[in-house]
Amino acid sequence: MKALAISWGSLTRVGAWARATGWGSFLWLSWMTAPGSLDAAERPNILYIFTDDQSYRTVSAYPRSHRWVKTPHIDRLAENGILFSQAYIGAKCVPSRANALTGRHQFNIGKRTKRYWPEDFRQQGYTTGMIGKWHWNLGTEYHGHGVAWDWSVVWDHNQPGEEKTYYWEQHVNVHGQEAEPLGGYSTDVYTERTIEFIREQAGQAQPWYFWLAYAGVHGPFTPAERHQGRYLGNPEVPESKRPADVFGPRPGKPRHLRDYSRWRDDDGTPAIKGVSLDEHVKLYNEAVLAIDEGVGRITRVLAETGQLENTLIVFTSDQGYAWGHHGLRGKINPYDASLRSPLIVCWPKRFPRGAVCAHPVNGVDLVRTFHELAGVEPGMALDGRDLTPILLEPGRDGAWTEEPMIQTYTVHLYDNPSIEDRIRTRTWESLVYDKNPMPAYLMLHEGRYKYIRYIGEDYIEELYDLQEDPEELRNLALEGPFQTQLADLRGRTLDAFRVKGAAFVDLLPPAKTE
Repeated sequence: MKALAISWGSLTRVGAWARATGWGSFLWLSWMTAPGSLDAAERPNILYIFTDDQSYRTVSAYPRSHRWVKTPHIDRLAENGILFSQAYIGAKCVPSRANALTGRHQFNIGKRTKRYWPEDFRQQGYTTGMIGKWHWNLGTEYHGHGVAWDWSVVWDHNQPGEEKTYYWEQHVNVHGQEAEPLGGYSTDVYTERTIEFIREQAGQAQPWYFWLAYAGVHGPFTPAERHQGRYLGNPEVPESKRPADVFGPRPGKPRHLRDYSRWRDDDGTPAIKGVSLDEHVKLYNEAVLAIDEGVGRITRVLAETGQLENTLIVFTSDQGYAWGHHGLRGKINPYDASLRSPLIVCWPKRFPRGAVCAHPVNGVDLVRTFHELAGVEPGMALDGRDLTPILLEPGRDGAWTEEPMIQTYTVHLYDNPSIEDRIRTRTWESLVYDKNPMPAYLMLHEGRYKYIRYIGEDYIEELYDLQEDPEELRNLALEGPFQTQLADLRGRTLDAFRVKGAAFVDLLPPAKTE
């Protein structure tokens, strides 16, 4: 298809007519979903900022953040864009990055996926770049430089000795070369190298896609020296709120979480190895401050180089992080405390400013949307939904798509046949994370309700009303009045996964009831 040269002024006039007649969404989607239909000057740059283990509660633009948290630069993105209140980007570091590189759910990747979708952007007129935490390889030496990336600085967390160098003493592969020291505090250096890329692109004819994958705020939570003491030890900063269920028992939860807790009761204070919950949370949030400053520096350079107006900026994290909720310290578990990420989408030239979107979305949705907005034809099937309708109208009521939002975690398995084999042979141990008693699961979130189904034997289902019970303390699946709704959501969940190719759901043991 030949490129369609059309002025944005003409589109604005057509758009006004379309909104008045009710044809707005149809015309926009028809135009946006025609790959190759965009003139190069009109295609957006895309900056995908992807942090590590960062809960939405660390961003002060979110109402449920700690009231002493301050992230002015990330907040400014929200003031100029759309804040998503229910984003589930991934379940854990590795599968979340696999989703981000392939646009597929964890069970649809495996050995069949021998390419990353930025290859298609590169082949269809984009300059592509990335910096940061890699953590998902097709092969031991594959970093994709010259295939997926024109510009790359890869921290291969899988390499021996690199598993604890999140903030200092990292080694990186620059443009596909042998590993060399990154130098400096990683968050700051990633920011500086990103700015280097952005300055190189100023005035270039081609649009660009850049994936900035910060290593922060993963543990060991290490603030930059200039931020140490901003929260921790500051008498003006109040104590962190203690979750209601940090200690068990937790009636209504599945057996693996009823009495489980990472926290010891230290004279009434939750602590791990003598370090209190409050100390952990404040140190963690101090490490976010360098990320916030980095966002500010990068957006200033985009403005200085004249690229801000036509750059789609997406700020998110691989998943959230629980601090004492349900006795947890970490990610993976299918509760909002563990999973929910911050997600802010900012493109003031096209999308509303200062808007909030309550529709649940996930990481593979973003990949699909990047393709639609850039007019790039995917070279392989993508599992996500196009978010364009709710980016144009974030506050719309009712469904914007027939597909519900689903999320999954299948531990170390990345393809449907392997999962089927484990279920058939009842080798359930491979479907439980080996570092805590967390089984694999399926999750559906639609409207105000969330449904959870574990991939294993002898697990009860879970159903939560997130509007009435945002902390997910009351499992409605065990209550009689909700059995009809439970059966409906159970069926809708299995159907939604079947549509995406998860044939293993037909082998699941019957759901347990109590």
